[in-house]
Amino acid sequence: MDILTIVILLTYLFAIGYLGYQGYRRTKTASDYLVAGRNANPVVMALSYGATFISTSAIVGFGGVAANFGMGTLWLTVLNIIVGIFIAFVVFGNPTRRMGHHLDAHTFPELMGKRFDSRWIQIICALIIFVFMPLYAMAVIIGGAEFIAPVFHISYDAALYLFALIVAAYVIAGGLKGVMLTDALQGAIMLVGMLVMFVFTYYKLGGFTAAHQTLTDMTPMVPKALTAIGHQGWTSMPTFGWAAPGASAAESAKVSLWWIMVSTIVMGVGIGVLAQPQLIVRFMTVKSKQSLNRAIVAGGIFIFFMTGVAFIVGPLSNAYFVKQEAIECHIVNENALLDPGADGSGVLSLVAEDAVQEVKARSKAFVAYKRPNETADMPPHYILKTPAMTIARGTDGNPDTIRPGMIAIARTVTLGTTMKGNSDTIIPRYINSAFPKWFGLLFLMTLLSAAMSTLSSQFHTMGTSIGRDIFETIRKGDQKRTVLITRCGIVVGLITAIILGKVIRGNIIAVATAIFFGICAAAFLPSFLGALFWKRMTRTAALSSILTGFLTSALWSIFVNAKTAVGLGICKAMLGRPTILTPAFSPTWAFVDPIMVALPISALVAVAITFLTKPMPPEHVSYCFGGKKPQ
Repeated sequence: MDILTIVILLTYLFAIGYLGYQGYRRTKTASDYLVAGRNANPVVMALSYGATFISTSAIVGFGGVAANFGMGTLWLTVLNIIVGIFIAFVVFGNPTRRMGHHLDAHTFPELMGKRFDSRWIQIICALIIFVFMPLYAMAVIIGGAEFIAPVFHISYDAALYLFALIVAAYVIAGGLKGVMLTDALQGAIMLVGMLVMFVFTYYKLGGFTAAHQTLTDMTPMVPKALTAIGHQGWTSMPTFGWAAPGASAAESAKVSLWWIMVSTIVMGVGIGVLAQPQLIVRFMTVKSKQSLNRAIVAGGIFIFFMTGVAFIVGPLSNAYFVKQEAIECHIVNENALLDPGADGSGVLSLVAEDAVQEVKARSKAFVAYKRPNETADMPPHYILKTPAMTIARGTDGNPDTIRPGMIAIARTVTLGTTMKGNSDTIIPRYINSAFPKWFGLLFLMTLLSAAMSTLSSQFHTMGTSIGRDIFETIRKGDQKRTVLITRCGIVVGLITAIILGKVIRGNIIAVATAIFFGICAAAFLPSFLGALFWKRMTRTAALSSILTGFLTSALWSIFVNAKTAVGLGICKAMLGRPTILTPAFSPTWAFVDPIMVALPISALVAVAITFLTKPMPPEHVSYCFGGKKPQ
């Protein structure tokens, strides 16, 4: 690292530390720690909401997915703005704020528990959050570590530990006040960074028309593995359809990408945002409806530049890598060999010159090179050698130049990866290759801000689930140790997320995010909607809906959805096959996200059980909606 990098990083960390200290200094009560004293500035609240909403999973994870799937992922931006901002603030925001203040609720599970007068609802909601939110936190940590490690020339594990510990430090100390103050600064940095990336990308590719025309013309370069599942080019939506029962694997695969993109990425995250506990609690931190209304326009603009830019730049990175990328270097070995393993999917490892012929037969040709500023003792980089690659040897001591000519995902195939590539590293590689160093530092701050703002809220929510919603509920009002137990819960959540981040790697950021959003939507959304707008809804109906939504989502993930079922392996171990689907069912069901099934079932259960059970006491319902507290 040079002096400029060190100075900028230290300045940023000092600012975060100062704001975390201010949060600590202003935190006097449990209410301050849990809901920022309910007097948050509306601008701070809006930036905190947006910064919490958008993380490295959106910029790095989903940006990488967009590089593979194309600009159809922009439909998620549309839903994020319409659902995550407009509907969330206009429809859900003020009723949540009003009911939360009136019932003196400090967390989402507590709001649900008090609305339905049920400790069990509060505890079950808290357990779902505490057990599954580390999966989402893991995705955010990985997104930050993937970029931090190469920038600072440290190992992935070191980046993982350092990043998570810095965030945990100011969350544990400052509570939600510290989280929201740091979120506001981080949100502003994120906006500037993404705006610059948006403008520079189009400038680099010759403007809007030229950039999109180049990407359209590259349709024949879509890998066969993607065209086989319905990819029709980076500027087109995938093939839509529904395979008939008994259809062959090839026939069913032709429509699978559409269902993966629409049901998992667009619907799973776009709708799931309404039931995110760490976002819902933000509505309970402001004083008035006017404070929420002021945030709508700013929030919409913020979300567009956060997600929209990532989903535009991701696909356009293909055009840059193919047409413009040039690596100035000193070539060490033009015909190095890396071995992908006997089954072709192993981690690429070096093949020795005297390796047996069997290994050489399955190995791939790579070019080993070092950049001009790298010393002799540093290990070389490895890049896949393809027919499209051109190599220009430098003369008179000038550097060699490699033009890879590869699409984005192919550029992630290097030593230590698999031949399938890793979409989670596409955006970091694009930034490090296409942009000047000063923007690399700005984008580093952007990613740090995106990751730290979301991660801090996740740690805070996990901690309050244990401290406020489980410990204090079981101990029946024991508030003396709430903050202490909350801080211990943050530590447990931190350790869990780090372990998951070490164990699970590769193309996981977007998937893990979508899984958590889907679980929250299926388990919480129908009962949350009923809690705010349907006085007739009963305690039994809410509890039944939560359990049904959660169990349906979990069972669909374990036994039906191909990606998650195969990854978990539970169905294979129990039944001897990857999923429970038989030829009598359409194979397309294997690509339908759990939210498409679990959310409607959860909603139907909520309505049906409500009409089959007695209404809650009128005096309690009246109190929840603003009346006097029953004696």
